[in-house]
Amino acid sequence: MSIKEIKEGIEKEKVLFGIKQTMKHYAKKGDKEERKKNAKVFVTKDAREETINMLEKEGIEFSLIKGKQESMKELNLDFESEVFLLK
Repeated sequence: MSIKEIKEGIEKEKVLFGIKQTMKHYAKKGDKEERKKNAKVFVTKDAREETINMLEKEGIEFSLIKGKQESMKELNLDFESEVFLLK
């Protein structure tokens, strides 16, 4: 289900890729709780421990999805990403 949501988000240009973009999204000024409520974060099951720690430290909830290589193929991407933010 998650990969399908990400695919649809990519088509609608509603996906941010990577931990840096995700952290920037949550660091923006304004209602942080509103951003948390309206965004979904997906992390690959083989993400680095540091990546997971960064999200947990900020209190960002996330769901695990397939590994980087599998996700890359299913999403038809020409790059790897550990973190996907669906906004």
